[in-house]
Amino acid sequence: MDRRRFVASASAALSAAFLATPAVVRAQGTLKSEKAAYRLVTLTRDLEQPWGMAFLPDGRMLITERPGRLRVFANGRLEPAPLAGVPKVHASGQAGLLDICLHPDFDRNRILYLAYIGGAEGRSMTSVARAELGPNGLVDVKTIFEARPGTSGNLNLGSRIVFDREGFLYASIGDRFQMKRAQDLGDLSGKIVRLTDDGSVPADNPFVNRPGARPEIFSWGHRNPQGLALHPVTGRIWEVEHGPKGGDELNILKAGTNYGWPLATHGVNYDGSKITDHASLPGLEDPLRWWVPSISPCGLAFYTGDKFPGWRGSLFTGALSNKALFRIEVDGEKYTGEERLLVDRLPYIRDVRQGPDGLLYLVTESNDGGLYRLEPA
Repeated sequence: MDRRRFVASASAALSAAFLATPAVVRAQGTLKSEKAAYRLVTLTRDLEQPWGMAFLPDGRMLITERPGRLRVFANGRLEPAPLAGVPKVHASGQAGLLDICLHPDFDRNRILYLAYIGGAEGRSMTSVARAELGPNGLVDVKTIFEARPGTSGNLNLGSRIVFDREGFLYASIGDRFQMKRAQDLGDLSGKIVRLTDDGSVPADNPFVNRPGARPEIFSWGHRNPQGLALHPVTGRIWEVEHGPKGGDELNILKAGTNYGWPLATHGVNYDGSKITDHASLPGLEDPLRWWVPSISPCGLAFYTGDKFPGWRGSLFTGALSNKALFRIEVDGEKYTGEERLLVDRLPYIRDVRQGPDGLLYLVTESNDGGLYRLEPA
């Protein structure tokens, strides 16, 4: 089923569940964007380290918490008990339960996917689980992908997941703070992988049958990919990733393409020393946009709704380092400009999603993490 038709079918239910409820905690005054006036509405501040969101056809929202819980926001309230059946996660540093994504035919098969860090300290790995959402929690939970071998460290984990229009699942894997691994096609670190909905390898993946290369790989040379989004017109996957000190990137994913890390980057090491002399090299894909200094982009969503006409077609990403929400303007496949919203109003925007009601939803990753909504003023 086309994701746009799924979103349309869920719109009325979600609007009723979120908009016709008295449970809003707090709404700030009118805020100004270049192309819209809006309000920031607080829906809950009772989340612990929220990381990802998914909207269900019945109007509920599922929210991951990094320590390993899957929460339900329904009828304007955060339900007190987490859902049962979440796989055991390695929760330490940046690791834990991370992204969530619905199957394109969720309204028929009730299947969803979780990206998380599995294993244990010293042998942890980015993993993807597939499960069915039952009346009391997750059932038939199965891990369908692991970025083996496990390794030490809890940094640069990637872990975003998204489906394309053909029904293939993309998952991002960071370089685990071991930069050379991103250029090794025999290693899944620093890659975007492409899988079928059951976790098997598509026959047309670019490195299938290439000796020494992992067949799951779709693109390579990534550092820490923290946002994936499906373009609403072209169907291509867009990506944002963290550079080191400077050099964050916005990219469009292309099969079999090397995005350069660490051979070419606009960033430097955290101590200021050089990583490479090259910001660009022949045969490596240049980013559409790079940021120096870093903004630490997290989450990625195209806005296609009618509540903010001036924002239609824009990309939105949280900016951890800037404590802001970035609205990025594009023309086709070209970056044309950006503006910073909510500067210093929210800490650490980890994810941004458009709801079926045409509004924007944000989560902030902190121990008193919040769920927020942007509404027209």
